[in-house]
Amino acid sequence: MVKKEDESLIGCMSLGVAKNHKRAELAYWVGQPYWGQGFAIEAAKRIVQFGFEVLELNRIFAAAMTKNLGSYRVMSKIGMKDEGIFKQHILKWDVFEDLVFYGMTKIDYADAAGSY
Repeated sequence: MVKKEDESLIGCMSLGVAKNHKRAELAYWVGQPYWGQGFAIEAAKRIVQFGFEVLELNRIFAAAMTKNLGSYRVMSKIGMKDEGIFKQHILKWDVFEDLVFYGMTKIDYADAAGSY
């Protein structure tokens, strides 16, 4: 992700595709100076659109630590739905962290097409 005005690095976004299941995991990070400015939402909408329209995926999901409210707000704002919490799902810096999962299907995407 780069800023249009000066092409400075803002962050990174990717789809980890499982071709045999026609699904992908959306993952991203955004540099702290760029938090809360809508960059992640804009990029996530575009990559989700690419996933459904070009890659012809059936499902896209994402996860974030429950304490990372900004990250799962991005997921919600692009039309993903809360699918639940996996308790102590990852070990980060010697602490077990809970993850919240969000997802959407191609049908969900089609229903939200006006917001893309």
